[in-house]
Amino acid sequence: MTQLTNATDFGRVAVLLGGTSAEREVSLKSGQAVLDALRSKGVDAHAVDACAHVVEHLKTGGFDRAFIVLHGRGGEDGVIQGALELIGLPYTGSGVLASALGMDKLRTKQLWLGAGLPTPAFRVLHSTEDAVNAGRELALPLMVKPALEGSSIGMSKVHHAKDLPAAFVQASGFGPVLAEQFIKGEEYTVAILGEEALPPIRLETPHDFYDFDAKYVANDTRYLCPCGLSAHDEDELKRLALAAFRAVGATGWGRVDVMRDADGKFWLLEINTVPGMTDHSLVPMAARATGMSFADLVWRILQLSVHTARVGDV
Repeated sequence: MTQLTNATDFGRVAVLLGGTSAEREVSLKSGQAVLDALRSKGVDAHAVDACAHVVEHLKTGGFDRAFIVLHGRGGEDGVIQGALELIGLPYTGSGVLASALGMDKLRTKQLWLGAGLPTPAFRVLHSTEDAVNAGRELALPLMVKPALEGSSIGMSKVHHAKDLPAAFVQASGFGPVLAEQFIKGEEYTVAILGEEALPPIRLETPHDFYDFDAKYVANDTRYLCPCGLSAHDEDELKRLALAAFRAVGATGWGRVDVMRDADGKFWLLEINTVPGMTDHSLVPMAARATGMSFADLVWRILQLSVHTARVGDV
């Protein structure tokens, strides 16, 4: 297929933002940044809030493709991707299968384990009793998290057994719950663009962990890029992130979050198939380290919507 190089080649582009998930407000900010960037490049881009009638809006709006900037359920989990497949509208990012897998932390971890990739030990929790038992089996501290949410929503780091039931109750308000072994060490994130892993970023926060506040509110979170790893270790981290991304069947662009323990071993935490896209977000930060502006990054992601092979999808 011919590479699209002119803004008019993309036609009328729907920037899908907002939606109804717990991450709506973050999506609105990401979507506005993407919209502004596309328009700055001359693209005929229009904001479309992913409300209950979004498919009808897309069908009647004369759109030629969609740029998905929906975080969380309904946008990052294969639902909107399936709807777009049904109406034949090309879109950015991963297809139905990879989106659904990537949004489900349990299935992602099971798949990674099956592929021989390292991820922290975990237990599925169905009750407060399960949570207490997980504390005995995996040792404390534990991360207790919803399996189907992003942005650290509903997540807790639990240091004491007495706090496990409350952590379970909090997380269960968002659906299925996991307890995951806490890996003490350095936290990294690796952005993926096409077939390339961008420079890793090391995250440092005085918070107990990289929670919602540390991500979106606090001013004391540090983002280190270059990340401080040796060239050998950075290459190892990039290879692991790409392997994790491909194992899920993800395509186009995304982000993989990783911990490194005291022995220098990397552990996969999760994958994001529609990461945050404000000009302060992690993927744009990694892109800037390669000399790529935010507008150029958004342009490249839109280009990939034409070429992406949707692994496992019809």
